[in-house]
Amino acid sequence: MTRILQTIGFDADDTLWHNERFFSLTQERFADLLADHADREHLGARLLEAERRNIGHYGFGVKGFVLSMIETAVEVTEGRVPGAVIGDILKAGQEMLNHPMELLPHAREAVEALADTHRLVLVTKGDLLHQERKLAQSGLGELFDAVEIVSDKQAATYARIFGACPGGAAAAMMVGNSLKSDVRPAIDAGGWGTHVPHDLMWALEHAEKPDHPKFRELPDLGGLPELVRRIG
Repeated sequence: MTRILQTIGFDADDTLWHNERFFSLTQERFADLLADHADREHLGARLLEAERRNIGHYGFGVKGFVLSMIETAVEVTEGRVPGAVIGDILKAGQEMLNHPMELLPHAREAVEALADTHRLVLVTKGDLLHQERKLAQSGLGELFDAVEIVSDKQAATYARIFGACPGGAAAAMMVGNSLKSDVRPAIDAGGWGTHVPHDLMWALEHAEKPDHPKFRELPDLGGLPELVRRIG
């Protein structure tokens, strides 16, 4: 009998391994560097505005974040930001790119359990080289049948990726920490969406939970194999 679910898609950052906490730590460091020019709340709001403006230019990931910090530093200092501060921002970005990858609880076990029974696809957005390096460090790469590093995640993205898999999007589930990028667009494409929340969430990734029969939510990845088994 053909399974209801034949393909499982996984998000990477903050679903399989830690990511947002490094952005949060770097933003705190950024606030310390600009403390003489702007308070933390104001600086954070200006940085978020810059990130929103720049997504279309730089995409998602560390490099775009660093460029947005530099742009914000120039703006709040009215062009008088010291060169040493720019150097510190660049150094912070380099440290983010080189930070050791750390898997989240149950990530390895969930991927290994499902790799034996389903087609697995990693669907992640961000800088190509950085995402490839993290995947290589994770030790999970060989368990995935396909890896898609995309510029953004929309319904059309999942329709294309899952449409090339057995059973199409209707037989696929996307698992991730972002309702906006992982869950809602996958459901809009005709698939299932499973939300696995993370303690930290980038402000631009917030969205409401969908009221849909193909929506599921888990506290962590530990319950994913059993959820997939129950669906069939």
